[in-house]
Amino acid sequence: MRIPLDWLGEYVALPDGVTGEQVAADLVAVGLEEEGLHTSGVGRPLVVGRVLEKHPEPQKNGRTINWCQVDVGAANGTGEPQGIVCGAHNFEVGDLVAVILPGGVLPTPHGPVTISARKTYGHVSAGMICSVRELGIGDDHEGIIVLPRLLGDERVVELGLTPGDDLVPVLGLDREVVEVNVTPDRGYCFSMRGVAREYSHSTGAAYTDPASLPVDPATGDGYEVRLADGAPLLGVPGCDRYVARVVRDIDLTRTTPEWMARRLTEAGMRPIGLAVDVTNYVMLALGQPLHAFDLDTLDGPIVVRRAQAGETLKTLDDVVRTLDPEDLLITDSGTRILALAGVMGGEDGEVTPGRTTEVLVESAHFDHRTVARTSRRHRLSSEASKRFERGVDPEVAAAAAQLAVDLLVEHGGGTADPHITDVDEHRPAGPITLDLGMPTRYVGVDYAPGRVREILTMIGCGLEDVSDGAVSVQPPSWRPDLTDAATLVEEVARIDGYDKIPSVVPRAVGGRGLTHAQRSRRLVARALAGAGLQEVQTYPFVGPEQFDDLRLPADDPRRTAVRLANPLSDAAPFMRTELLQTLPATLRRNLSRGAHDVALFEVDTVTLPSPGLKAPVPDVGQRPEDQVLEKIKEAVPDQPWHVGLVAAGQVDRTGWWGGGRQVDVTDVVGWAHTVCDALGVSVQRRPAERMPFHPGRCVELVLEHGASVGWVGELHPKVLQSLGLPGRTAAAELDLDVLVAASDHRIVATPLSTQPMAASDVALVVARSVRYADVEASVRAGAGDLLESIELFDVYTGDQIEDDQQSLAFRMHFRAADRTLTTEEVNAARDAAVARAAEHHGAVQR
Repeated sequence: MRIPLDWLGEYVALPDGVTGEQVAADLVAVGLEEEGLHTSGVGRPLVVGRVLEKHPEPQKNGRTINWCQVDVGAANGTGEPQGIVCGAHNFEVGDLVAVILPGGVLPTPHGPVTISARKTYGHVSAGMICSVRELGIGDDHEGIIVLPRLLGDERVVELGLTPGDDLVPVLGLDREVVEVNVTPDRGYCFSMRGVAREYSHSTGAAYTDPASLPVDPATGDGYEVRLADGAPLLGVPGCDRYVARVVRDIDLTRTTPEWMARRLTEAGMRPIGLAVDVTNYVMLALGQPLHAFDLDTLDGPIVVRRAQAGETLKTLDDVVRTLDPEDLLITDSGTRILALAGVMGGEDGEVTPGRTTEVLVESAHFDHRTVARTSRRHRLSSEASKRFERGVDPEVAAAAAQLAVDLLVEHGGGTADPHITDVDEHRPAGPITLDLGMPTRYVGVDYAPGRVREILTMIGCGLEDVSDGAVSVQPPSWRPDLTDAATLVEEVARIDGYDKIPSVVPRAVGGRGLTHAQRSRRLVARALAGAGLQEVQTYPFVGPEQFDDLRLPADDPRRTAVRLANPLSDAAPFMRTELLQTLPATLRRNLSRGAHDVALFEVDTVTLPSPGLKAPVPDVGQRPEDQVLEKIKEAVPDQPWHVGLVAAGQVDRTGWWGGGRQVDVTDVVGWAHTVCDALGVSVQRRPAERMPFHPGRCVELVLEHGASVGWVGELHPKVLQSLGLPGRTAAAELDLDVLVAASDHRIVATPLSTQPMAASDVALVVARSVRYADVEASVRAGAGDLLESIELFDVYTGDQIEDDQQSLAFRMHFRAADRTLTTEEVNAARDAAVARAAEHHGAVQR
């Protein structure tokens, strides 16, 4: 929003000699962001000159230039006439003109240009006689400025202009324009009215509301208007106020007054014609967008309704748009579409200078969500939509229409129709209860209750005591962003001054820190990184293609995923239910870019749907009730933490020291045990079949009581083919939440024994169908408490035993905490272990 200072000064008292820089600083103090400071770009000396001589000189190129002698008074330091070459011919000897002398600066599209004396057409031209365009105050470039024609003879006499007088203030070239960025919650600052009020809050300057003008009351017999929104968005009607005023016998061919055109230009809008310029001027002044219709083209009442499927509208930008049932329309008798409400008008009903003599001025209040959605749906942003989607004051509609009518009558020569329509169905926002001590608690600055009352009253709120230390606050109509107590607290802090809020570094409170789950996840990440894996993070969005690549069965519950309402990609509309749905793609990307040996892990959440639970959608205008919040929390999907592993290539690399070794399932099983061991959780392995793993090369890790922790294995060959991964790629996925819940918060270390250890080896022949883990469990149970550790060091199949048998060689370590074991004790423990294995699995000692 561009703020011309002279216009701002009409609504708020500016100090004498105030600069744009000072005004910008005062606005920044109350939270507005400064975007820039704009000036005319004209640098002095720009003075009044009187043409003393004019000598036309034809040139060889067919052009005629004028060699002039111009009286510039004492502005050139000598008092002598100034010799200037001029190519224009619309002036005569004796005329007062605008002259910029050497050292002056003119703005150009390519940057500022400093004027200097230079030789041209056989003369030294010491300056330049300027046109309107060269000074940046208009588009006319047909001739130079003749001051009586530009300003009027009476104005020239009034100013008493003489050669050498400074023209910069006369032509308004010393005016400054402050540009501020208007954030979405401060839509009222998209007007001079709003910015002037903010300047008053910042400095205490006297403020005059431009909307406080005499307004003709509605008569009830004006132009018929019907509000027929049969499909309100979120229960809020698309239009709750519509003011219609008629101006008759208007001459729209009249030129927009210079002062209005200048203000529009300085505010960043191009003057177009009297009707459009007046509506734009009122919008900039009061923040209320207006629209003007050619009354002669209307046939029947104005009907505000929602669009119907298949309807189209050719808007003023010459684009035919297919309308959506959510679009709000301004129509003629409900059939002919005149405009997209609050966004842009259509070709039908457009005001045309020279043809239009009667104008209907629309000043309405539209729902901000309806306008915002229509604007984004059609990718059509306008000055009107920028204001409506941020919230427009519904109370200013009648005043805006009155100001527009007054300006059209004054400058267009029309007559205001006494019949006025004002269909008003808007309801003011409800009051907010505020504890006067809340700003102090929230901000950390001691705001006295009297100061809180003063600030809230200053910004336009109405206050009423409801209890000791609490007030009922009625926000002003121009502040739709004030919706609850927290927004009022923000206003208190903003108006009192953000600079008064101290910067205090919070102190860490003893006894707090990371939770057990947080420490556990960090411990797991460090353990895997220490094992040589690299941590990655993948996007959690997947589509049906990922489920198909992993060969998940059609009825697999992992295919039931949470669908996003607004996915980043239509190809990935779901939230992943396993890390292995996204992690292999990262492995493939690394391999495709030359990394041959890759082992990756990811610690992150997955999203599991909550069948039958649906979160309610509360209105965004106020804080939902506690019951609604509880239902929303209940419907939030479960998001457990998992750790995923995937690896391909060599785990031991080839080099001068010898051949390497390809990664296989045993490595990933070892890394999975590293995760469990880091948390002090004992797990067991058991064979399993689960896609996307290779049957027979997959194990499930379970806790002692049988709860599943996750799966580890080699990926299925068909899965590898679908994913584009090399053969024998192995992977794992463990549920970290299960592991964390099973882990002790404190791991007790086993004390080291000083007693000697005794080792004993035993080879047991069992059927090949028997798992060595089961045999090991039987041996461990049979050996008793003296057994410190056991390891499988050899597996034999061959001609010395039956074809369907295998020999498992175990090395057992025995130790007592208080004595040296005897040979008899060790042999007895070993024999008991063999006997238990024979009993459970038919084992025979070799």
